[in-house]
Amino acid sequence: MSREVHSGGCQCGAIRYKVAGELGYPHICHCRMCQKAGGNFFMALAGTRAENLLMMRGEPRWFRSSDPCGRGFCDNCGTPLLFRTVGSPYISVTIGSLDKPEAAVPVSQDGVESRLSYFDKFFSLPENPTDRSDLADGNAVISASNHQHPDHDTVVWPPKKD
Repeated sequence: MSREVHSGGCQCGAIRYKVAGELGYPHICHCRMCQKAGGNFFMALAGTRAENLLMMRGEPRWFRSSDPCGRGFCDNCGTPLLFRTVGSPYISVTIGSLDKPEAAVPVSQDGVESRLSYFDKFFSLPENPTDRSDLADGNAVISASNHQHPDHDTVVWPPKKD
């Protein structure tokens, strides 16, 4: 029987990780701490046993958002990566930091007391593709100058210049 393996990491590539096994309880959390930690409307998380999380490159820096909870992030680019309750055998990864975030479909919304009042209106908003026509070369200049780590493991990052 093959075992699931999920990989992920930060935006700049300084931190890469693997989760050997299932990603349990994928959910979005609307609590105010998650909003602040993610700089967004909510944070999307999926858990695993701590021993299943393997750091492949780099180590996160930790911030204790409360006495019992810590949040791991990349000290270089700021990407939120991990959430852990002190003493728990489980650790959560941010779904957005996974190379294949589609693998972790949320099953719950937690911390709904802090959910923004307009959250339910998002899906009725107009939808537009990425448009950087405000730049001289539009989307092409973003694509050509992309410094974001790709959604797969690399031996060396950033790539060596020729």
